[in-house]
Amino acid sequence: MKKFLFVIASLICLSACNQPAENKVFARFVPERYDDFVFENNLISGRIYGEALESCGKGQITSPGVDVWVKVPGALVADQRYKDELENGKSYHINWGNGKDCYKVAVSLGAGASSPLIDGQIIYPATNYRSYEILTQTPEEIAFVLHYPAWDVDGHQVSLDRKITVTAGSYFCLSEDTYSGDFEALTIAAGIFTHDVEESCIENDRFAIWEHASDTSAEPEDGMIGVGIVFPEDTQIVTIEANRPHLVGIRNIKPGETVAYRFGSCWTKGDIKTASDWFDMVRAQ
Repeated sequence: MKKFLFVIASLICLSACNQPAENKVFARFVPERYDDFVFENNLISGRIYGEALESCGKGQITSPGVDVWVKVPGALVADQRYKDELENGKSYHINWGNGKDCYKVAVSLGAGASSPLIDGQIIYPATNYRSYEILTQTPEEIAFVLHYPAWDVDGHQVSLDRKITVTAGSYFCLSEDTYSGDFEALTIAAGIFTHDVEESCIENDRFAIWEHASDTSAEPEDGMIGVGIVFPEDTQIVTIEANRPHLVGIRNIKPGETVAYRFGSCWTKGDIKTASDWFDMVRAQ
């Protein structure tokens, strides 16, 4: 009898061990929605605009910025949001219980991106990303790169390859932005587009804001949003009012060099309820 029970227990254990690990990260190209590229983990979700959005009849929208999709921590939700929006008539600008899109990017750095800075002006890519690659993918981490073709920056041709790594259990993603071109040196600004900011935290190598929802076109404001950037070393941090108000860190590079930073966000309907909690999270990175 003991031997029989041992065999049964071993089979149960073997079966459990052979089960595929639950995916806690996700990223994909979304051709059904203007070539978006969406990514998420079990805590945060976001998207970056693609080629079809440039000529979709809604006005030309070219932006390298991250659009925050606030969510309740837990399940992966991006695919279902697109399905509900496109097939079921349920707008992802409305909170159906697991979050929504209530963040406005427009033409900006959004909730974390970089672009050249010339005479106090951010010089955005002339187009949205044109191609992508999934570099690595496991249940706990996914990395992809978005390719932006060359555009004119103060008389020089500059291209961008942006690698983003999304890791389970983190409110932050790693961005590694590599700029190439015929320039000798280039100033890069990496940061966030600020809206109705209530509180902010600025330190030598990081900054964070606590702001109201910036896109309430579908329904009233629903909670507060935290956004933050962490740099690998002391960085010159400035406020830029031209174009749109941004908080950025500045670095000078040569062709082929990479600007690295971690960008993150949170929502008060999740686990982080106050600006103080969010700023502590940013400091802990």
